[in-house]
Amino acid sequence: MSVDSIPEAQTPPETPQQSLGTAAARNLASTTKSVPQMQEITSRWLLRMLPWVEAAGGAYRVNRRLRHTLGDGRIEFVQEGARVRVIPGELTELALLRGFTDTDVLTALADRCTQRDFAAGEVLVARGGPADRIHLIAHGRVSQTTEGKYGGEITTAVLADGSHFGEQALSDPDARHDCTFTAETSGTLLTLTRADFTAVQASAPQLRAHVDDFHTRARQRQTKHGEAEIALSAGHVGEAELPGTFVDYELRPREYELSVAQTVLRIHTRVGDLYNGPMNQSEEQLRLTVEALRERQEHELVNNREFGLLHNADFKQRIQPRTGAPTPDDMDELLCRRRGTKLFLAHPRTIAAIGRGFNACGLYPDHVDLGGQSVPAWRGVPILPCNKIPISKEQTSSIIAMRTGEKNQGVIGLRQTELPDEYEPGLSVRFMGINEQAVISYLVSTYYSAAVLLPDALGVMENVQIAPVSR
Repeated sequence: MSVDSIPEAQTPPETPQQSLGTAAARNLASTTKSVPQMQEITSRWLLRMLPWVEAAGGAYRVNRRLRHTLGDGRIEFVQEGARVRVIPGELTELALLRGFTDTDVLTALADRCTQRDFAAGEVLVARGGPADRIHLIAHGRVSQTTEGKYGGEITTAVLADGSHFGEQALSDPDARHDCTFTAETSGTLLTLTRADFTAVQASAPQLRAHVDDFHTRARQRQTKHGEAEIALSAGHVGEAELPGTFVDYELRPREYELSVAQTVLRIHTRVGDLYNGPMNQSEEQLRLTVEALRERQEHELVNNREFGLLHNADFKQRIQPRTGAPTPDDMDELLCRRRGTKLFLAHPRTIAAIGRGFNACGLYPDHVDLGGQSVPAWRGVPILPCNKIPISKEQTSSIIAMRTGEKNQGVIGLRQTELPDEYEPGLSVRFMGINEQAVISYLVSTYYSAAVLLPDALGVMENVQIAPVSR
């Protein structure tokens, strides 16, 4: 058969449509819709767990017993390339210099500080050695160890950026170190010798007077918490003379003023008139706006430099993990620093790191029921997620522990209710009018703050390594 005789391929005829297509049918259908979704919404455990207290007048004053705080702060530095200098005013964070205001003398002391770079594993100070200088840690981690009662070395503290040790060397010529300080990482510290301090003191009579006054104040009787001691007698018999006393208060107690988060919600009248079915456009716009304000409110309660939890934890309530990653021992150290700890707060990635640390020790966190939801816990204290806690570029974060409630002298949230046009407790939505473009405006405002009633109510474990270690 020749090629010309091969029949051409036949295409089958198209089947005629026998029913209405789905594309055309949708023109007559009412589509089922969801309400607008928002990825920013989180569980906001902090807002749910804080007891909220009315702050009439927009402020809340925390009255405490008088405390003789002689200096326990952190010291900040200025870095110029590889050179590090201490900020002169930061030297007043030392107990001996607390309250000293002569900037010329402080500058002279700062100029006499000598920089020292150290390597990981280096012994900076040996136990029993003479203490002839103070050490200011600009960067790095240093472990403080001593001999245990039953032999062996025990770690009593982990120091980090801004900490210091050996301060007794400035005023006691016979001082000796009772602990060993070993570098866990490489870093930098500044040292000020007793000889340099004495030389500056000899030429500055105001510094000599301040040091003498410090020793006088240091002899005042006070409790282990730094509060003025209440004199009393116990265990006496007969007609013993009883001591007289009174409870002194702080003369300038701290006041927390309510902060505010606000926005102006704008909705075109045409949208509200024509497109309000099947769901109300104004209500959905307002709902999402309120969610965003509540998220910002929780962020401020954690990070605000005036009242945020991370910035208001007492220096004595800040600890460092012993090995970087969180371990059960670290969680116990954070837990034991206050009575009645109500909750832990941590970034979700930090909670994952806690789980890895527990698993490495053959332990598994318990779970407790919290409002019908099962959450991980340690020693019965729930560990709640809060993605507002920041993560540094070095992949470290913080864990917050707190006691809550006004009666427990803990951490409380502050707000004011019964506001004009109140939409939710502490949140108002006020009509602002309609402009010439037919746009309706609403002012949405929420007022809030947080107060720490006692220093031990709030604790923070800092520089927690959350990145898993590669194997």
